[in-house]
Amino acid sequence: MVRKFKISVNGKDYDVEVAEVLENKPEIKKTEPEAIKKVEAPVAEQKAKEYSTPPDSQAGGAIKITAPMPGTILKINFEKGQSVKKGQVVLILEAMKMENEITAPIDGVIACLNVPVGSRVNSGEVMVTLE
Repeated sequence: MVRKFKISVNGKDYDVEVAEVLENKPEIKKTEPEAIKKVEAPVAEQKAKEYSTPPDSQAGGAIKITAPMPGTILKINFEKGQSVKKGQVVLILEAMKMENEITAPIDGVIACLNVPVGSRVNSGEVMVTLE
């Protein structure tokens, strides 16, 4: 499929044709994030144990704060058991070279921190639960 575009550079107009090539498009494998997690240093795994509770006990938090996009946890502002107010920044998620403030949707208490600083998260992954 050939698409035609008209572009302007420094006041001069150009007609450009662009062909879409689908056969060389790279495959995206869903296993890549899992492979990245396995390569991370054991220190990250130890920190994850310090900050999170086992998956079976995560049901205790009624409100789940999930990652809106894939990224890396830069900072966590609260610890398990601390109270948060609606709108307070719970953690900072770096995605696409931007720092995104993840805020508490309601007043509550941190029931579970599922991610340590430096860990990578996928879109929709539960990062924190509130009670």
